[in-house]
Amino acid sequence: MEKADINFSQLPFGYVKTDKNYRCVYTGGKWGAPELSDSEFIQMHIASECLHYGQLIFEGLKVFERPDGQAQTFRMVENAKRMMRSAEQLLMPPVPVEMFEDAVNKVVNANRRFIPPHGSGASLYVRPYMMGTGVQVGVNPSNDYLFIVFVTPVGPYYKGGGLSTVKLIVEENIDRAAPLGIGSIKAAANYAAGLRATIPAKKKGYNEVLYLDAKEKKYIDESGSSNFFAITKDGHYVTPSSASILPSVTNMSIRQIAREEGIIVEERNIAVEEIFDFAEAGCVGTAAVISPVGSITYRDKVMKYGDGEHAGPICTKLFNKLYSLQTGDAPDPYGWTKIVPEK
Repeated sequence: MEKADINFSQLPFGYVKTDKNYRCVYTGGKWGAPELSDSEFIQMHIASECLHYGQLIFEGLKVFERPDGQAQTFRMVENAKRMMRSAEQLLMPPVPVEMFEDAVNKVVNANRRFIPPHGSGASLYVRPYMMGTGVQVGVNPSNDYLFIVFVTPVGPYYKGGGLSTVKLIVEENIDRAAPLGIGSIKAAANYAAGLRATIPAKKKGYNEVLYLDAKEKKYIDESGSSNFFAITKDGHYVTPSSASILPSVTNMSIRQIAREEGIIVEERNIAVEEIFDFAEAGCVGTAAVISPVGSITYRDKVMKYGDGEHAGPICTKLFNKLYSLQTGDAPDPYGWTKIVPEK
């Protein structure tokens, strides 16, 4: 298939119109028949529940073109399971794993010409989301829902791409999420609430903020868009253990790869002062994969990792191991990747 007329190697992380999106309606207590639409717009009632009370959840995953030209997903089942957990917490009907996988495969097949070529450094980003569309004014779960999956070709999440470093600043005055709240799910409201911290930080020249725990303000939680990890001076991989952070599929995968590389993995409380003792640090997530941290600013002190411009050796090793699996450049011993069957 001839590719879309796009300079894939120069893509930002943004929206590009593609051919089709997937839609399925939940009403009367069951999911209806799915459809593929070429419209970029949604028509809904002005009293739709999601517009007033925020019943809206989403996921994010990537599809890569392999060296043999086939398209493959990465740990899609984990994204489906996470969306089911998100739905449960917001009293929404779950999208079954099989339905989730079928939706992704259908929309990828309908937009194959937009899958960036292998080696371009870009990917096809897949955005499934679900919202309550029932008409009501009282605060109750919706009776009707709309599940949509669209795709768009994207470049790196942060400018510079690949293993370019990012600058973080510790946020002490704004909490991302409370321990017993909804910080552990992909609810749209979590990201809207974080803008008041992220946007001022970007205006100061930082890429993102690094949140502390809401209860004691002592421990690292996560950054505004990613899980956080660090490499200690004795070579351990440490990442926060917290009930208020989103369980990252990428972080889960990197922890397993690290263990198999002989790296000791610790999931624990990380005191913010420990940033001055780390050898390397990074942010991990579907969009960013691994973004090495060049520096962290905490109050009036700046901790620079290495020269601040280049990834450290362990970050580089872990990135290369994971990325080569995602792109099909290395064999997958875990069964994490799946070929998207052509229709």
